[in-house]
Amino acid sequence: MEMNEPHLWAGAFPWPAEDAHKHSRGRLGVVSGPAHRTGAARLAARGGLRIGAGLVRVLCPPSATGVLAASLEAVMVDPFDGPSALRRLAEPLDAAVIGPATGVDEGTVEALDVLAESGAAMVVDADALTVFEGRTETLFAHLDRDDVLTPHAGEFERVFPGLLETGRAAAAVEAARRADAIVVLKGPQTLVAGADGRLAINPPAPAWLATAGSGDVLAGMIGGLLAQRMPSFEAACCAVWVHAEAARRHGPGLIAEDLPNLIPQVLKDLWDVRPDPTSGASSTP
Repeated sequence: MEMNEPHLWAGAFPWPAEDAHKHSRGRLGVVSGPAHRTGAARLAARGGLRIGAGLVRVLCPPSATGVLAASLEAVMVDPFDGPSALRRLAEPLDAAVIGPATGVDEGTVEALDVLAESGAAMVVDADALTVFEGRTETLFAHLDRDDVLTPHAGEFERVFPGLLETGRAAAAVEAARRADAIVVLKGPQTLVAGADGRLAINPPAPAWLATAGSGDVLAGMIGGLLAQRMPSFEAACCAVWVHAEAARRHGPGLIAEDLPNLIPQVLKDLWDVRPDPTSGASSTP
């Protein structure tokens, strides 16, 4: 087990090249729920955009189009009606987030199946985990090592029943092995486990993160880094650390909507001390 600090992943952070454009910085899709449950997708989309993804789209049921279009600016809104339409929208994506408020129903299962076929790296969260309770092998069959599962303890128990009884660290490592994917076991000290046995533990997170929607922002942040082709284990570790650091800087009164706007200052500080590629040294004294 290693402590999740920037030295683990800073060298892999996808800072944009001088000739970067929005498509080269990665294309992220976020699947939304129905019109009355779009907030989670909006939070995830903004998290992905703020962490650096060049182009973010919310993929939604047609009924949710008006709600989303009225509340998003830089994030694009694309309605789909059925698997064929979603397949066309997913084709150009580099990464996708599925689960935040999408619904615990077969529509979520169907959407995950389409995204898995697209080749986009997936962040599987919330409803897209719960819907596979009692049929986890079906979920695992859709995953590969680029994909990231982001359960809190309750969702973890639904997908990996009884495993937490072995202890959080052992459970996270075994879950990643079974899923053959990255597992982010969220909590006061979030764990990131890889299918290859790697395990990182985040420093204790501020209690202010115990607020509705904060996990949706985290899922979007991981998705945004995956879209920029940051390796999945490092992307998960980085997003977890930046997410907690943003909350620490805000302090009391934090709500999930605050988190995306706190990301830039954390990234600015990382930028200021980034390794100099020409000398291997820090860019500042």
